[in-house]
Amino acid sequence: MQTPSHPDLSDISHDDWVNRWLPRAWQPYARLCRLDRPVGTWLTLLPCLAALALAADGWPTLWRLFIFSLGALLMRGVGCTINDIWDRDLDSQVERTRFRPLTSGQLTLKNALYFLLGQLLLCAVLLFAINEYSRWLAVALLPIVAIYPLCKRFTHWPQVVLGIGFNWGMLMAWSDTQNIVPLAAVLFWLGAVCWQVGYDSLYAYADIRDDIKMGMKSTAILFGDKGKQWIGGFYVATWALWVWAGVLLGLHWSYYAVLILIGLHFIWQVSVFNLQRPDRNFQLFRANMAAGVMLIAACLVGTLLV
Repeated sequence: MQTPSHPDLSDISHDDWVNRWLPRAWQPYARLCRLDRPVGTWLTLLPCLAALALAADGWPTLWRLFIFSLGALLMRGVGCTINDIWDRDLDSQVERTRFRPLTSGQLTLKNALYFLLGQLLLCAVLLFAINEYSRWLAVALLPIVAIYPLCKRFTHWPQVVLGIGFNWGMLMAWSDTQNIVPLAAVLFWLGAVCWQVGYDSLYAYADIRDDIKMGMKSTAILFGDKGKQWIGGFYVATWALWVWAGVLLGLHWSYYAVLILIGLHFIWQVSVFNLQRPDRNFQLFRANMAAGVMLIAACLVGTLLV
């Protein structure tokens, strides 16, 4: 039960659009691929759209926007499905994940595997819409997505693997648009990886007690009571890498002006971060969608105003 001193941290709402609008048989699948919680899809897509803007020197084509948006939605769903399959016996022991479809018995493992296969087939169809270089990059992403859920069993840095996989589309944006992945694109991507380590560590603090009890690992456990310093350090690295990428690409000064706003947003996040308020840390995690929107704006003005 939720109380003021102990908020309910479950990441599933039982009175949302999935419950109201989807047939009952579809609901566990929608929740398995997180259609009911689109923040992860947005945090996958927004930096990818920023990279598309840089690679296109302004406005990407509508077709490329559609393909990469659909790809972000599908691959995020694939990642979530694989995650829940690996963690089906652990999620019941974590307050945030105890109602997920596999761990709560709403869905069988067999049906989840069939659903995963269907998602992968849809992703395979998208390969025909991108160039050969990008297809190979897409294939290289699969093992990263597959091993991520296992990482917390043997390393305190699963967030790094998550950041690599979540932001892989930024590299593909360049490979598909220009058939190259220059150093600036790699630096821009590394900045996004550092950004994700920072904001996903905020998310990880909500599970820290359950993870310790189960012997799992995370950056939150590693950082401990020095979370502000570590997360702040990753945000500084993010900002510095994005500045470096902008210099190499010769972007307009307005790019750096918007980066200053992003930097202030990061400072605000770190300043209000509280180890004792996991519910507030969820809100800070979601607030990174605003940073993603600002990043797109920075890339657009930085290229269009040159």
